[in-house]
Amino acid sequence: MTWTTFGKVRARETDEGIELFIDGLTTQAKYYKPLVYEFFRKEWRGARPAWGDYAVEIRMEHVGDPPWMDLDNLAKALLDAIKGFVFHDDSQVARLLVERFEGEREQIHIRVYALKP
Repeated sequence: MTWTTFGKVRARETDEGIELFIDGLTTQAKYYKPLVYEFFRKEWRGARPAWGDYAVEIRMEHVGDPPWMDLDNLAKALLDAIKGFVFHDDSQVARLLVERFEGEREQIHIRVYALKP
């Protein structure tokens, strides 16, 4: 399960699904959509999108005070970015968890996996 890296984004396939890390934070959620989209378009050679229900877990880690960012806007930008690469449409997301935590570095961690019927 090797990492694919492109700029601030790295990802890998796991036994459960896909894991992504994005280094750094900005208060502009729209920044993440082209960043992640370009990663998948240019570098990703992993699994292709599939049908079925998915769970998406997004964890934003910050250092110090949390940035002034609406987590729902962050989730929408990231779901739009991975749509077409991980799943066909974000309407396939049956479970969505978005959290903010104080961490050791500023980053976003995303886990996507298929839900078992």
